[in-house]
Amino acid sequence: MTTIARLRRPRPPRHWVVPALSFAGMIVVTLLILLPVIIIVFTAFKPVAEVNAYPPSLVPGTWTFDNFTRIFSELPFARLIGNSFVFAGGVTLCALVFDSLVAYVLARIDFRGSRVLLIVIVASLMIPFQATLIPIYQLVAQFGWVNTFAGLIIPRAADAFGIFFLRQFFVSLPRDLDNAARIDGASEFRIFRSIVLPNAVPALLTLGIFTFVNNWNDLLWPLVFTTQSEMGTITSGLTLLTGPSGIVPYGVMMAGSLVAVVPLAIMFLVVQRRFIESVASTGLK
Repeated sequence: MTTIARLRRPRPPRHWVVPALSFAGMIVVTLLILLPVIIIVFTAFKPVAEVNAYPPSLVPGTWTFDNFTRIFSELPFARLIGNSFVFAGGVTLCALVFDSLVAYVLARIDFRGSRVLLIVIVASLMIPFQATLIPIYQLVAQFGWVNTFAGLIIPRAADAFGIFFLRQFFVSLPRDLDNAARIDGASEFRIFRSIVLPNAVPALLTLGIFTFVNNWNDLLWPLVFTTQSEMGTITSGLTLLTGPSGIVPYGVMMAGSLVAVVPLAIMFLVVQRRFIESVASTGLK
């Protein structure tokens, strides 16, 4: 009877406590991470009176679209979005081409001075971006590229981080593929285009996403190299909304920031499946 009673005694609910606590903790951390985005969304739909009210409220009492209409009426916002796509997309395309070429040479071709060149490229990452901004601006001004897409894109056509990142990925690829292609008479460019690049799609997509997002969100670079509002980007254009005495229309700013985030979210959703498929198929081609 004692044995039967022990078998019938209910077990303490330990098997679901740990998963439940883990799930609750995950929800709390997720909400904390998304809190700035939630504030941006709610503030974008608030009228001016609620935005400036104290104490502030999270959820708007009255929902309005006036902030979104203002960003298109007070700014050439469609032009700014197009400029952002040209700037970020052009820099991303150029960076992927030039960074991959340099990375291939440093990773797959043995030549004298390659290690020194790699050290110099890595060491350049330690130089602050602000330290080179004025010399670059002087060069761009001498070429007459201020307020042009060439002045925005060409100085960023290659990046030391991208070269080092792709170089490390190219080193991890087996060299047997290169040697077999060279025995068949393939040139270095053919090996780069037909063997290395197809197996480096995950790294290229990762670098492309990082480069596009960084340039899309960059404020200082387009703010320095463009003096005309028609050549600005979304981030630099939003600074034009600041009124006299430094008054900032936060509702309009949040609406513009929300619109600026939408293309990035769409791009991530589109690239995500391709990124996972490329990771799964790496080395099988």
